[in-house]
Amino acid sequence: MSVEDLLRRIVGALVSAGVPYMLTGSYASSLHSIPRATRDIDIVIFPNREQLTGLIERLPADSYHADLTEALEALRVRGQFNVIDYASGWKVDFIIPPFDEFNLEEFDRRTATNLDGLELTVVSAEDIIVAKLLWAKAGQSDRQIEDAAGVLRSQAATLNLPYIERWVRKLDLQEQWQAARASVG
Repeated sequence: MSVEDLLRRIVGALVSAGVPYMLTGSYASSLHSIPRATRDIDIVIFPNREQLTGLIERLPADSYHADLTEALEALRVRGQFNVIDYASGWKVDFIIPPFDEFNLEEFDRRTATNLDGLELTVVSAEDIIVAKLLWAKAGQSDRQIEDAAGVLRSQAATLNLPYIERWVRKLDLQEQWQAARASVG
């Protein structure tokens, strides 16, 4: 089973349940730059309770670890919950972000893409850079800086740098931004 097969099933369940979503994290940054090995998929979702319940119901217990109680708690606290695909061992992190300015704009800017015949929505290149900088700041992670630098390097000609720099200032990410830019060379 490939990651594309898992994505096809997960995206199918999201769409069927009516859950607004976007692919994010390392898998999404790999789509915008150079692929790197990862064993999880990060998906931002903005569901209501009914949609979230419908999503979990579409993930059968014999194929997935998907706990409705954990999912509803993540919805209540605006956090995250995990689903594990038994066939592949892959973990899907469903992230339910707070309704803050960056998360809402990031979600509004998501783009539709086609991945081997699968239509899905993905975080924009600019927003994955900002998100990676945020994760680097929160976790002091060089890997996040490297991912941001990879997208910056691969997409340099088409990036909206004023947009990125606006969020760098608003979210106090100057140190991480400088590190990513220095890594580009």
